[in-house]
Amino acid sequence: MCDGTVHLATVATATPPFTVERDAAKEFFAKHYTHRLKSGSLKIMNDILAHPSIMRRHLALDDTSCLVDEDPDRRIARFTKWAVDLSVQAVDGVLRQCGAHADQVVALVVNTCTGYICPGISSYLIERMGFSRNTRAYDLVGSGCGGAVPNLQMGASLLRPGEDGVAVCVSVEICSATFQMDDHLELIVSNAIFADGAAAAVLWTRPKGWKMIASSSHHAPEHRELIRYVHKKGQLHNQLSRSLPRVIGKPVSEAVQSVLMPQGLRVADIDHWAVHGGGQSIISSVQKELGLSDSKLRATTHTLANYGNMSSPSVLFTLREIIDHDVEAGDRCMVVAFGAGLSIHALLLQAV
Repeated sequence: MCDGTVHLATVATATPPFTVERDAAKEFFAKHYTHRLKSGSLKIMNDILAHPSIMRRHLALDDTSCLVDEDPDRRIARFTKWAVDLSVQAVDGVLRQCGAHADQVVALVVNTCTGYICPGISSYLIERMGFSRNTRAYDLVGSGCGGAVPNLQMGASLLRPGEDGVAVCVSVEICSATFQMDDHLELIVSNAIFADGAAAAVLWTRPKGWKMIASSSHHAPEHRELIRYVHKKGQLHNQLSRSLPRVIGKPVSEAVQSVLMPQGLRVADIDHWAVHGGGQSIISSVQKELGLSDSKLRATTHTLANYGNMSSPSVLFTLREIIDHDVEAGDRCMVVAFGAGLSIHALLLQAV
């Protein structure tokens, strides 16, 4: 039965099998970059890797040595293979979990920022998953780490009133396909925290799962240079400013309040928080600005510790973590994603 209101049925995730623990990452950088980087750069890298906020990461490769001076053609081939394969795994998982079938999929939205292929990943998913050739399919680029919520916003808009089909929303990033290394601090930080993964959500108009109550987006282009990708010699380089943790708290709070206030709600009324785990300093800034307890961000910090920063899928991994634990009907969850732009997106869900 459909009630016309869009609900998020559930979320499934996928990661590559290869994992890198903190000590293995230290050994990799010591082996390959001791003579390429300044001693101060290596010290910063080791200090970051020693921090307990990230214990392990999944990477879309068979051996870390392939990252050193990786040929651009091999890199985009690696991106394509893993982005498609992980997306297929996540989509297959989410359809199975909610009992939906390929012939019920009427809309497909895929977002990524770590590689560009044309046609986009949606074309491969339609083929691999056996979706209808009439599927309304879209590939979103440019949203960076915050891309999952705009994806869900668009997916919800594609479900027509009275339509009993489902929309599939996929966030997939192969951050290792943007690996670059030199003495720039932003690259050192990026290579110590970023990882690979995919997540998929099913949206439908059945009263099951999480009702999508409201959402909001906040754009601060004056902070564009703080977090973005730039092209250098034909390659993507992550630009991540050390001042971002000092800046991010206020616009995140503004985006959250723009969702809460029209609903007559306060921060204290939210039972669960799925916040993008961009790094421990980012999480701490958001926590302080919103006045959240450690327990409210336990799912976020758990995701960061076990998966690293996967860019856009991270917030959906956190939502999956929340779904797997004591959620009761009526519980409210605020999903907060942010990234390049600087853009912040907030989505209020309520369990039914």
